[in-house]
Amino acid sequence: MSNSKQLFERRKDRNRVQLRRACGLRPRLSVFRSGKHIYAQIIDDAHGVTLAAASTIEKDVRSKAKTGADILAAGEVGKLVAKRASKAGVKDVVFDRGGYKFHGRVKALAEAAREAGLSF
Repeated sequence: MSNSKQLFERRKDRNRVQLRRACGLRPRLSVFRSGKHIYAQIIDDAHGVTLAAASTIEKDVRSKAKTGADILAAGEVGKLVAKRASKAGVKDVVFDRGGYKFHGRVKALAEAAREAGLSF
């Protein structure tokens, strides 16, 4: 029987393969969620470059959120990464949730990024 880490890795790999088939040459908005923080990056896989990034570790996000591990903090990160992406000239991305379910903090980040102008 597989442990939970192996199952998570299988879900993540399956998700990324489907994204690469469907996305074409669009950059991907990748989300990493830990117990204390949430991180988001917009990655151009064709060139291997991070175009924009945001996380709850940054001071401006920490000042607005009570903790880095709640839905409000995830929303702030979504808004910030969308703002930085627009400065970098990116408006269309694919959403890479990794092995996480589209629920809770991951969903809040995605919705905030959509509201701030990213299209996916």
